[in-house]
Amino acid sequence: MEFSIQSIAVATVLVVLTAWAWRAVNWVWLRPKRLERLLRQQGLSGKPYTFLHGDLKERSRLLKEAMSKPIAVSDDIKPRLLPFLHQSFQTYGKDSFMWIGPTPKVCITNPEQLKNIFSKINDYPKQTSNNLVKLLADGLVTHEGEKWAQHRKIINPAFRMEKLKLMLPAFHSSCAEMVTRWENLVSVERSCEVDVWVDLQNLTRDVISRTAFGSNFVEGKRIFELQEEQALLGLKVVRSVYIPGWRFVPTKMNRRMKNIDKEVEALLMDLIRRREKEMRAGEAAGHDLLGLLLESNMKENVGMSLHDVVEECKIFYIAGQETTSVLLVWTMVLLSLHSDWQAQAREEVLQIFGNREPELDGLSHLKIVTMILNEVLRLVPPVIELSRIVHKETKLGKLTIPPGVQLSLPILLIHHDKELWGEDAEEFKPERFAEGVSKATNNRLSFFPFGGGPRICIGQNFAMIEAKMALAMILQQFTFELSPSYKHAPFGVITQQPQYGVHVILHKAN
Repeated sequence: MEFSIQSIAVATVLVVLTAWAWRAVNWVWLRPKRLERLLRQQGLSGKPYTFLHGDLKERSRLLKEAMSKPIAVSDDIKPRLLPFLHQSFQTYGKDSFMWIGPTPKVCITNPEQLKNIFSKINDYPKQTSNNLVKLLADGLVTHEGEKWAQHRKIINPAFRMEKLKLMLPAFHSSCAEMVTRWENLVSVERSCEVDVWVDLQNLTRDVISRTAFGSNFVEGKRIFELQEEQALLGLKVVRSVYIPGWRFVPTKMNRRMKNIDKEVEALLMDLIRRREKEMRAGEAAGHDLLGLLLESNMKENVGMSLHDVVEECKIFYIAGQETTSVLLVWTMVLLSLHSDWQAQAREEVLQIFGNREPELDGLSHLKIVTMILNEVLRLVPPVIELSRIVHKETKLGKLTIPPGVQLSLPILLIHHDKELWGEDAEEFKPERFAEGVSKATNNRLSFFPFGGGPRICIGQNFAMIEAKMALAMILQQFTFELSPSYKHAPFGVITQQPQYGVHVILHKAN
């Protein structure tokens, strides 16, 4: 009897070990090779799968090499930002795939297929298991299904135009502080050199702190510092092979990320509880995002939990300042290189506002400024690539996508595609947007700096109003040009940032 029990135990262990071994072999070899065969049968091309790492080692090598030195301002930025994908397009064409470890990632550039992906959000959920934003915050940007729909409904009222109008004083206060500081710097010599990237980051951080937390905006600075460190640590995670459960292993980096997360959560929890207490005591919600979010949440029968509100506040920070700061800094770079467009934009701003404080109606009439911002978003999109995944066999145009395959939506490559934008696709030509986005794109989905479909960025109008306000106030007071010390080196963290800052010479406008 004892021998029989031991035999059963050994047999059970052997069965379990065999099952684990089979799953491991299937994950690292059999399944990838089967998916590769299915993709090649449909006319897709790419490098053959290599054990476990796929293309990650080559991607890392090319990226490290690309980031090792600046480029000329006239150089193509695609080989620097997406070196492996750019090389793959040149070798295999647009209909290609690459390997993220043992998972194939198919590149999608066809406008009709893109439209399909953006509109059918349940068939093409976001790939967030090893996504950098997911590591930083688990909010609206990363949610799917009913939870996404519930959060979108609760948060949406805070971003309606009538609410954004109430935030204009906060936009103006933050911009005025930066402009005043620049005016003090140029007051003696009439010109000075400034790293505008640092100041524009501080500006957008100040704006999102004011608009998110109202009078408590000063407390937001510590949160920004922590989120910035978390983003750099998270970037290392994203660029490594995804191993399920690895983030729970107590490595030095994982422990630091966990501690940062705890500190950010504690700071936000304190702010939220204080605001909830004030609102229960009868104080108005206020015009900041947190107050509007809590007010909207209280109206729901089943609203967001306190943890959910914390995560959404983290998203405010990440998305709220990153997109606008990079849009503004690359706008200043491109207007420095194209002084004719800088002069036209300044003339328009002075014609509409003179030296008065910009207001919403006037901002909506800045046609040239809008054309310029759209062209900057096309040439230098804040986010250079989006990812999606399919969980079941899915038809996408002529393709049949097997379950488990990721999809790459390379915004940067699509925005620079000469077949979609013409032979001048690499050139800065704001006039292409003179009659709006639809005319510029020939009604094709070839311009999507804020994403598309039902999941288009909820803060799009927030970012554009803030950018217009800041640019208008800068143009009212200054002309600017790139410093001889400027090093052109775009690189991707969460967004496309200048690796060495942006040194600009400011001149007091006449």
